[in-house]
Amino acid sequence: MTAITSTAYSRDLGDELRRLREKHSRLTGAAFAEQLGWDPSKVSNIEKGKARASEIDLVQYFMMCGRDTGQFETFRDRYRHAFDPYVALVPDNLRTLAMAETQAERITCYDVLSVPGLIQTPEYARALLAGGRGTPEQIERGYRSRMERQAILKRPHRPECLFYVHELALRLQVGDERVMEEQYLRMLFHTHILRVVPMSAGPAVMRMSPRMLFSFEKLVPVAYSETDLANVFAHDGAAIAESRESFKWLDDLALDEGQSRSMLGSYISGLRKDLHEPQAELA
Repeated sequence: MTAITSTAYSRDLGDELRRLREKHSRLTGAAFAEQLGWDPSKVSNIEKGKARASEIDLVQYFMMCGRDTGQFETFRDRYRHAFDPYVALVPDNLRTLAMAETQAERITCYDVLSVPGLIQTPEYARALLAGGRGTPEQIERGYRSRMERQAILKRPHRPECLFYVHELALRLQVGDERVMEEQYLRMLFHTHILRVVPMSAGPAVMRMSPRMLFSFEKLVPVAYSETDLANVFAHDGAAIAESRESFKWLDDLALDEGQSRSMLGSYISGLRKDLHEPQAELA
């Protein structure tokens, strides 16, 4: 077992092993280690994603949990990449992202075409997901996950957050006018942690992919970016530095708190005017 810096993915897979132990062995970490002839710290470090387990370690772990060879091989294939500096995961795998959000001390986020998931209203989130190509089951699973993830903003010791939202996301209608009004109001309530990047910032900023930067008290930062094909977690120093520079650039381009509040207010006023304007009658 070689101790190296943990990653978002290694912590996720380590937690998966912990849940496997608790469900199938009913043993504490110390008792589990004793049965395997391991030092208790070895089980703890593997389950916290702080150290890489060897293939033999994983075989012994899975056998102690009564799991079969097929389950071991499926996990092993994923675990091979647990400590890679760049990890690409399928978009519907949200556990790694949720764990990073839960453990983070600071979260910085940018989105171009939609409101960041952590500050979406339920109606906006559902309408956004329903507008895709997912099955009803996938939509419901994604919706529940998104709502559950927002719990981190209600904690007494919640992470320090800053959301950059492009004006395009304000212009793009998701659902009906009532859905958009509620979403504008939600953002207006969060202007202390939100900055709008205006259309006047130019086309280059529109081409940036949605991204997040997670900072932790004792862990290496994680840069995250998502597309419709894959979600990428990067722990490489160059990727972290590039992500920090990107957010510094966004900070220079974005409106300040007061300006962001004024822009959101203008979108709310314009929407309410449209809602209450009498419709022209056809001759």
